[in-house]
Amino acid sequence: MGALNMGGLDISLPGEDFSSFIRREAQTETFEVAVSGARCAGCIAKIEQGVKALAGVAEARLNLSTGKLNVRGPHLPAEAILKRIESLGYKARPFEAAASLDNDQAEGRTLLKCLAVSGFATVFVMGLTDAIWYGADLPPSLRQSFFWLAGTVAVPAALYAGQPFFRSALKGLAARRTNMDLPISLALLLALGLSLWQTAQNGVHTYFDAAVMLAFLLLVGRYLDFRLRDRARGAAKHLLALQSVLARRVAPGGLIETVAAAELKPGDTVLVATGDRIAANGVLKSDTELDVSLVTGEAAPRSFAAGAAVDAGAIVTGPAVTLKVSASVDNSLIADLARLLEAGQQSRNAYVRLADRAARAYVPLVLSLSLMVLVGWLAVGAAFGIAVTNAIAVLIITCPCALGLAVPAVQIVATGRLFGQGLFVKSGDALERLAEIDTAIFDKTGTLTWGTPRLSETPPPELLARAALLARASRHPLAKALADAAGPGPAAADVRETAGQGLERGSGSDRERLGSAAWCGIEQTGHALWYRRGEEPAVGFAIEDVIRPDAAALIAALQRRGVWVEMLTGDIESTAARIAAGAGISHWHAAVNPAGKAAYLKGLMAAGHKVLMVGDGINDAAAMALAHVSIAPGSASDISQRASDMVLRGESLLPIADALDVARQARRLMLQNFALAALYNLAAIPLAALGLVTPLLAAATMAASSLLVTLNALRLARRS
Repeated sequence: MGALNMGGLDISLPGEDFSSFIRREAQTETFEVAVSGARCAGCIAKIEQGVKALAGVAEARLNLSTGKLNVRGPHLPAEAILKRIESLGYKARPFEAAASLDNDQAEGRTLLKCLAVSGFATVFVMGLTDAIWYGADLPPSLRQSFFWLAGTVAVPAALYAGQPFFRSALKGLAARRTNMDLPISLALLLALGLSLWQTAQNGVHTYFDAAVMLAFLLLVGRYLDFRLRDRARGAAKHLLALQSVLARRVAPGGLIETVAAAELKPGDTVLVATGDRIAANGVLKSDTELDVSLVTGEAAPRSFAAGAAVDAGAIVTGPAVTLKVSASVDNSLIADLARLLEAGQQSRNAYVRLADRAARAYVPLVLSLSLMVLVGWLAVGAAFGIAVTNAIAVLIITCPCALGLAVPAVQIVATGRLFGQGLFVKSGDALERLAEIDTAIFDKTGTLTWGTPRLSETPPPELLARAALLARASRHPLAKALADAAGPGPAAADVRETAGQGLERGSGSDRERLGSAAWCGIEQTGHALWYRRGEEPAVGFAIEDVIRPDAAALIAALQRRGVWVEMLTGDIESTAARIAAGAGISHWHAAVNPAGKAAYLKGLMAAGHKVLMVGDGINDAAAMALAHVSIAPGSASDISQRASDMVLRGESLLPIADALDVARQARRLMLQNFALAALYNLAAIPLAALGLVTPLLAAATMAASSLLVTLNALRLARRS
């Protein structure tokens, strides 16, 4: 309860009610919270542990990419959860997709503005200070004028550009914790303060240029990290977009009404027309054909009889059908896939990058050294100004420029090389994770195979030409495969299509039919597509999903590199066995649904394996998000591409093996760059601590260290 005083009257105000945001299922409640300010694996652990300590909370999982905290338990105290997150130094509110998106875009705009301001200030201020250091014998009055001019630009620019670091550091201190932004904020503020003091005292050393350059370099990394996280958010959002917004519900009197899909309840009857997507899980009331690629990944439609249970997201390719809803939209297959996708991203967000590991040791070391320098100079009787100047010089000369470039420099070269070889890398730390893999899991359809039915045996040309006249009149995948095999040509004008059965034209002895075995009047089922003219014997066409020509070469290449390879597919066992044998894969699993794929990967990772997942379908997206690293073919669904770390640009699979080689080389170079940055600091810190470093020398050594790690990274551009 809150209170408001108006004219001496205390009016009690009720506290905000968040119970409407809690979703209840059986004995479990779920509360989704939008969290702002979390940036690393440490933030995830702090928030999750803090919330789980509350009574009534059984589980708390934070997705860093989407900023969504998923809290589950028997009885959730919504208000207490929000207050606990706020007390830890983060912003929290009930999750609403639109509001979250607006907030994310606002964060991106703020970072971009800060980056632009710091970039302008860096160029301007360094131009002035370079003129001083290289200007030989400038008159003192002119030098001080340059300093004041540099400060006039640098101080407001650095204070504005440093807002993301200042806010983060203050939140951390308010929650009685330190973070990476604390030493950054101290370095910026102390550098500006010391420079202003030196300028006012007619001193010859200022650090305006170091302050704005530090802000600019760090903001570049912060903005790139935001863009990568923003791109990762798209997968779950696009998956939920597949959920039908509207549905046609059949009222008790037979009247059809159009309603929002979210209004459907178990027991409702829904009419789904040919070509429409099923809005909610249900049971069919009549026979039809469905495109269930969402579950199995198979392009060819499958026949379903009345009484069959079907999942939301399937597309009706046969006759229009009615179904009885068995679950609400929130409990549909698509919603489950979205939750699996977010759960996978959460586990990947917990990965601690090389740069983060180095920073954990680097930050406390630099702060401790600066404090030791200050105390040491005061202990030997130095003036306070000299002691402070030398302590700040240690902070500035150890500016993590080389450390900050150690990883990005290698990533830029590596991603450029892989792009030229046909692989687009879209996740900042994907190369680091790829270098660690010991297991590769492949989907079948569209990954090891082309993903679309193709004619695997060539029939007599005359027969193919006759059948193609009918096939070109249909958009069915099997008819399209036959038409593609025949090549360009005319389509018969008088073709009639019966959904779920096939095509026909003419009548009596001149009638031609193309379609299922039953449609052509035979009982054989050896082929999926048959053709018959009049009373002539029916002829079957061998149409199947063909294995990619370089699939076996890729599998062999990965095995030579010490990677264990398996295949998971939603297809039937006989087809899976044929493709696995052709690709040289000895271990495979068939008829695996999306949740099964994610569970299998989770088991491998729990056993300590670092898994690469390669897949193309919507049914692979959850497993791809869960994997240590993932790759999608260029022909993959938009959702799978968004869930992946890398995307193949062409039809060849061999760039995957090249990527593994490049990733392992890149990791070695990153570690070398950290060593070079450490050596630079070992040499520079004593000079700064002893007061022997001038701004010119500091600038030169910082530039030299940055150049050194960049040149080392460029070694990766040479192909071995």
